Amino acid sequence: MRAGEAGGVAARTVRTARLDLVPLDVAHAEEMAGVLDDPALHTFIGGAPLSPAELRERYARLAAGSPDPATVWANWVVRLRAENRLTGTVQATVTEGGRVAEVAWVIGTAWQGRGIAREAAEGLLALLAEHGTRTIVAHVHPSHTASEAVATASGLTPTAHLKDGERRWERHV
Repeated sequence: MRAGEAGGVAARTVRTARLDLVPLDVAHAEEMAGVLDDPALHTFIGGAPLSPAELRERYARLAAGSPDPATVWANWVVRLRAENRLTGTVQATVTEGGRVAEVAWVIGTAWQGRGIAREAAEGLLALLAEHGTRTIVAHVHPSHTASEAVATASGLTPTAHLKDGERRWERHV
């Protein structure tokens, strides 16, 4: 992925069998505040649910992009087409001229256990690989078995490296 293409990745909608990964917009904050409003959801990712106003501020910062021109922040909301409803988010921080991406996924509690995180992560990883990303990284808490299952299904493998209590998972394309 050339430097100019990385920003294009962030602006592209990704369609999978059941989902649309839609580029994050401030307008998503109200609905997403409800999706992310379960304190249990934050057990492994930290923090606490944000209010719609706080989420609007956060989404405005994310949508503005990274202050580092060598880093692209790519963020999507996950829409389950059958319910016409947002269910979570996926994100990629793309560096090294597009060759490396750190990814993450969060699916609201009400939609967990339905393969949505796996499908969204696989859609995101396919997009990144299509645009030339060669190393995909995720950090997963060692006790978060559901996220470990998503990482495994997406072709990532655990490493021995721990960062802030989370294990580094990698996939080399």
